[in-house]
Amino acid sequence: MGTDGPPENDCCTVCHDDFNVPCQANCSHWFCGNCIMLVWQHGSALQPCKCPLCRRQITLLVPSETSVRQRDNHDVAEVLRKIETYNRMFSGHSCSIIQRMQDLPFLLRRLWRELLDPRRSLPLFIRARVYIATALSLVYVLSPVDIIPEGILGIVGLLDDFLIVLIFFFHIAAIYRSVLHYRHGGSSQT
Repeated sequence: MGTDGPPENDCCTVCHDDFNVPCQANCSHWFCGNCIMLVWQHGSALQPCKCPLCRRQITLLVPSETSVRQRDNHDVAEVLRKIETYNRMFSGHSCSIIQRMQDLPFLLRRLWRELLDPRRSLPLFIRARVYIATALSLVYVLSPVDIIPEGILGIVGLLDDFLIVLIFFFHIAAIYRSVLHYRHGGSSQT
């Protein structure tokens, strides 16, 4: 399935069969869309389910592009509607700082792939925000002007640079999470 689908020769860890309507959770694990919906339905319908593998809270499910292109198939469309409902309920909520840090690798990897893939199209204003935030962060980190100067405080002076980079990653991840939320649950797509 390439970079947008589950790893080849892998199977769903819930049903132990080939993926059917594969979707990726914010913990980076892949599941059949229907399987992860069953996991959620067997728990509390008012809370997001936990990943069966790593036990992290799943607050975002992203179906593969292949699944989205098969929306005209009735069974696939039904699973995608369930995923959209799940995302509407849980992906728009603000998360704890720990949850945001845990989601950073997933969101940044997907964003990076999407920025480099000419077949994908992020809206221009999203690309502009990413590029402007990148440029501003780089200017601050590379400039000799710092809030905490490295020349005086040594290694401690790198703290402000580290914080700027961390804020940059959180900002970019939040922007991209809102894009994924809109694509896969924030609007009705049927």
